[in-house]
Amino acid sequence: MKLGAVILAGGESRRMGRDKAWLWLGGKPLIARTLSILHESDIQEVLISGRAGTDYSTLGCPVLFDLDPGCGPLSGIDRALSTVLAPLLLVLAVDLPLITPSLIQRLAAQCDDSTGIVPELHGRLEPLAAIYPRSCGVIARECLLKSQRSARHFAAECLRIQAVRAYPVPDAEAGCFENWNSPADITLPHPLSLPK
Repeated sequence: MKLGAVILAGGESRRMGRDKAWLWLGGKPLIARTLSILHESDIQEVLISGRAGTDYSTLGCPVLFDLDPGCGPLSGIDRALSTVLAPLLLVLAVDLPLITPSLIQRLAAQCDDSTGIVPELHGRLEPLAAIYPRSCGVIARECLLKSQRSARHFAAECLRIQAVRAYPVPDAEAGCFENWNSPADITLPHPLSLPK
């Protein structure tokens, strides 16, 4: 089984008031930290779904821009599924500072080349830390064409046709899915600083 990944970093970060990808945690920007975690997880093919006008050249990854700007993370997922070479794609939002290589490896271990996995936390799917087979690109495109832009709806459709399985998240792993949406969320007990 081969696994590629896309870091979703193309959002407008309205609630945060600045680009979340470049918030710092543990001495590096979130996007660089996420990239390190993917490399620790032995994922070689990494794409970045980015924001137009942002320089990602220091990260050394191919950068994709949405074909349908303004359609949220599903547009980035759509573009990545049509681009990735590996049969499976890990979709990972950039604003998940506590995601770990061990969680990624546990998720990957439950997939095969044609079936991915979507974490389910407290009865809600977590579509932005999930693994999808490349074939789910058809579903992503159909959702966008129908103006169904919710990533959670997309994941539910993938689950409905059994292209993915649900992974009930144990309590011990729930913290991995905490995300940074606004400045009030940046309260994790880690050494962190914001670039001036």
